[in-house]
Amino acid sequence: MMRDFSIGFIGLGLIGGSVAKSIRRIFPDYRIIGYDSNTDTLKQAVADGTLNSYTTDIQKGITDCSYIFLCAPVHYNIEYLEILKNNIRPDCILSDVGSVKSDIYEAVQKAGLASHFIGGHPMVGSERSGYDASSDRLIENAYYFITPSDTVSAERTEEFITFIGDLGAIPIRYSPEEHDRIASYISHVPHIIAASLVNLVRHADSDDGILKALAAGGFKDITRIASSNPVVWEHILLSNPDNITAGLEEYIALLQQMIYDIKHANGNKINRFFDASRTYRDSIPDNTSGVIRMHHELFVDIPDEPGALAKVTALLADTMVNLKNFGVSHNREDEEGVLRLSFYDANARVTAERVLQRAGYKIYNR
Repeated sequence: MMRDFSIGFIGLGLIGGSVAKSIRRIFPDYRIIGYDSNTDTLKQAVADGTLNSYTTDIQKGITDCSYIFLCAPVHYNIEYLEILKNNIRPDCILSDVGSVKSDIYEAVQKAGLASHFIGGHPMVGSERSGYDASSDRLIENAYYFITPSDTVSAERTEEFITFIGDLGAIPIRYSPEEHDRIASYISHVPHIIAASLVNLVRHADSDDGILKALAAGGFKDITRIASSNPVVWEHILLSNPDNITAGLEEYIALLQQMIYDIKHANGNKINRFFDASRTYRDSIPDNTSGVIRMHHELFVDIPDEPGALAKVTALLADTMVNLKNFGVSHNREDEEGVLRLSFYDANARVTAERVLQRAGYKIYNR
């Protein structure tokens, strides 16, 4: 690609902002132009050097780009196609980052843009949203679905796949239909289940909020994604209904079987249920980023005495380890260690573990 290669972004939230920041880090000479409904976000992205410029009118600036990334919620992206279809360059490649592909592909076909479109979906996420949560390392070592239309040229598709790989992601090519089936099982249905668990506890809580007070540790971990953006998830669920409802029906069947086994004291079946889930979960690789973002944490046993926390943080500071957050775990039903330390990346966590173990602390690394 040429040094003056230009890339446009429509939407600078968590994913759009992260892809843009990754491009800026890897290809500092590329020209990046942004559009977002929030002008403050655009100004922030220019100020931090991610964008060269921004526009409040898609037809003025964005349409002249070599690549255009659609990074708004799915239904908004479809609306933007109407603006783009008569204004983009003949050699422009359109892509998106949405976690549902069927709707956008149908809209691309209707707009006559199929020869320009190479869909994409970085398998990353966070309970946080917006540009402030974006990172130039978010897509690094993450699987990145590439779902090209049938009419886009093989040469342009390979060029785009190479570009995504250069950003540090791991491109994988699937059809839009297969992508939507996969995403429903590993992302869409789990988000519904997490939100349902939170609402289950919310409905069961007492006026004094005792369940909320005790819902730390494992419960808060497995429901972290329930804090995701509700507007985004409204769009996702309405865009992939068949796959999602099929997955939910399978999940309900599993729950119904468990209810039956508990009522009938089928201990062997209950044991096999948990044993199968444990075996499969333990086989899931942890060397790549998944759609549900990894959290880099350590759990440390410390004594309940003055200065105990200060000693730990001082050790980390002396070795230049950047600590993201920390807290004391009062509910340790599903985790070990009194002190919970959170880090920005895996390297910081590994360094911290080595330093603290050398100092005699007992570390629990999940």
